[in-house]
Amino acid sequence: MNNQWLSLVGLATRARKTITGEDLVLKEVRAGKAKLVLIAEDASANTRKKLHDKCSYYNIPIRTVENRYELGRALGKDARVSVAIVDEGFANKLLSMLD
Repeated sequence: MNNQWLSLVGLATRARKTITGEDLVLKEVRAGKAKLVLIAEDASANTRKKLHDKCSYYNIPIRTVENRYELGRALGKDARVSVAIVDEGFANKLLSMLD
């Protein structure tokens, strides 16, 4: 997979357009503010199911990325399992990169 998306997620984070953490991501999905959800491939089955179900119910795109360490590195933090992108522009560009 092309890793240019990592730098775009980092840019979105510096622009304060990302939300991390399962509970906060779910809250943004329910509020309709999340435009894209990224989830690590090595997330627990329960977390993956919960996020996939919520995103499909609220019609929010969700994409799976390599692992929690890559996702955390993109954010400039430790390992992260889920991230919500709350900006339409960043979300559209990431979708084009990840598809």
